[in-house]
Amino acid sequence: MKKVLQIALGILAAIGGFVDIGDLVFNVEAGAQFGYQLLWVVVVGVVGIIVYSEMCGRVAAVSKRAVFDAIRERLGFGVGFGALVSSQLVNLMTLAAEVGGVALVLQLLSGLPYRALIVLAILALAFVIWVSPFEWIERIFGYGGLALLVFAVGAIKLHPDWGSVGHGLVPHLSSSDHLVYAYFAVGLLGAAMTPYEVYFYSSGVVEEGWTPKDLGLNRANVMIGYGLGGFLSFALMITAGALFLPLGVEPQFIGTVALGAQVPLGTIGLILALVGILFAVGGAAIDTCFSGAYNLAQYFGWEWGKYRRPSGAPRFTIAWAILLVLALLIIMTGIDPVMLTEYAVIFSVVALPLTYIPILLVANDRSYMGRYANGRLANAFGLLYLVVILVVAVSAIPLMIITNQGQG
Repeated sequence: MKKVLQIALGILAAIGGFVDIGDLVFNVEAGAQFGYQLLWVVVVGVVGIIVYSEMCGRVAAVSKRAVFDAIRERLGFGVGFGALVSSQLVNLMTLAAEVGGVALVLQLLSGLPYRALIVLAILALAFVIWVSPFEWIERIFGYGGLALLVFAVGAIKLHPDWGSVGHGLVPHLSSSDHLVYAYFAVGLLGAAMTPYEVYFYSSGVVEEGWTPKDLGLNRANVMIGYGLGGFLSFALMITAGALFLPLGVEPQFIGTVALGAQVPLGTIGLILALVGILFAVGGAAIDTCFSGAYNLAQYFGWEWGKYRRPSGAPRFTIAWAILLVLALLIIMTGIDPVMLTEYAVIFSVVALPLTYIPILLVANDRSYMGRYANGRLANAFGLLYLVVILVVAVSAIPLMIITNQGQG
């Protein structure tokens, strides 16, 4: 039973990584514009984040080094500092967007003023982080986000053309707008492999004291957790392809996304969708907040960890508190959280090689990993995704500019 409950770490990391506010809208927008044609990208992204997270978890369990420990040592202080700055900027953008997303969902549920709910969201997140044990944060937000499975039920109830759905698992393009298609492909890959997911996951492995005996649990976590995240992405895209594409609807708001569950399932579908979004986006906010604090503490050699009392890791505690305050200031400017998350996803793609390459190197270093270093299969996938990541990193910003964020 203990091992089953520990899968919550992977579920929280997966739901928080795959199904944050930007992903909700990104997957649904892709379905609304291209139907099921981009389902294959989700598969590529799921396998990629499984490869990346498995290496990060294995490195953390064997060497007791989380991501930024490895980055500082492999890249050196100077280059590593560049990776730290870029990752922190992306983390902060993402955190602000997630806080805005929590406030938007609360507004849909309560009808209260949006700005007041932003403050409430920040206070609630700070309270949960301060008082809740790590394992309860995992379970509450990881399992609460499972309410998003309502979109899978909704997708079935909408009776999509399952032949077309299956065809979407094979790369193809029937649209003439190749650049917009490429932008969404890059964005979906970036959303699936957002770096903060592995910052949080690898730090959680160290926090929970995993050892080489837990490598089977590590594999189960990433495969079940991220497989579930990919399944939810499938459900969102299929729902959009079956419901929004025929109507010509552009779902750019959280409320519109929730209609994907309300139309086939009624009020109960809407409520479950909003509850699932609330927990998923809230979990993503906590993932991102912790990730930023973990990165700073690991890079500068501070004491860190949720299992420590705040007085036992004061700089780590101050770091996550400052990140929440900065996120509050950013989102209170009135910036659209969905747009902000899409920017964060694209910029995270650009920064991804700076964190992926050091982990790939450490996972191959037998002086650290011994017999747990990458084997031939792990290296084959690792090198394949290195090429994919480099191509996506180079093309992300040009595609964003040329397509006007997918607007054509």
